[in-house]
Amino acid sequence: MIYASKIQMNTGKEHNNELISIKSIYLEGLTESGFYTKESIYDWLKNNSDIEVRVKIEPYPRVQPAIWKTTKYVKSQPDDTGLDNLLKLPREL
Repeated sequence: MIYASKIQMNTGKEHNNELISIKSIYLEGLTESGFYTKESIYDWLKNNSDIEVRVKIEPYPRVQPAIWKTTKYVKSQPDDTGLDNLLKLPREL
């Protein structure tokens, strides 16, 4: 299983709670774990519908590609907390 386990935010947006402010996401469970840009994850998920990425927070929601205007980003399946689980992951500078 591939998990999103931490995030990096865009410069100046470190405390922002908007998904489009995420710069990159740490993916583990791949041959090469590491930070990948939200755009590259978006493209990867769009081009490989058989691949599943989950947020490493219960209930382990799936990561899904999304687009806002012309900005590619990813989000997790909604739950009842009101804040996307990707934004609950630890943040690294």
